[in-house]
Amino acid sequence: QVRLVESGGGSVQAGGSLRLSCAASGYTGHRLRMGWFRQVPGQEREGVAFIYAAYGLTHYTDAVKGRFTISQDTAQQNTVYLQMNNLEPEDTAMYYCVAGEGRVMNPLLASEYDYWGQGTQVTVSA
Repeated sequence: QVRLVESGGGSVQAGGSLRLSCAASGYTGHRLRMGWFRQVPGQEREGVAFIYAAYGLTHYTDAVKGRFTISQDTAQQNTVYLQMNNLEPEDTAMYYCVAGEGRVMNPLLASEYDYWGQGTQVTVSA
């Protein structure tokens, strides 16, 4: 069973930065695809970014391109980070780390991930 533990959320003013971290444990293979989703109460979950290190692939939703960067720890392959710069009030949400195996057609679909973290809150004030 894969376990995901997130950290790094918090409150920041618009234009500020935060870095989220996610450590995955319980996985011994080499095909783990990891990413981040976010959700505002009353709205659908939104895929934010994903990374598939085995293929050197990353993908971002349009709303965060140029502001967010997803990366993976080279020493600890199952640890990913989401560097969020120039944050906007619209980025306020609960952010969830996710993991799945193998390549998929649309990595920003929630249904493509079997494992979810507990979430970490990001709040951006105007």
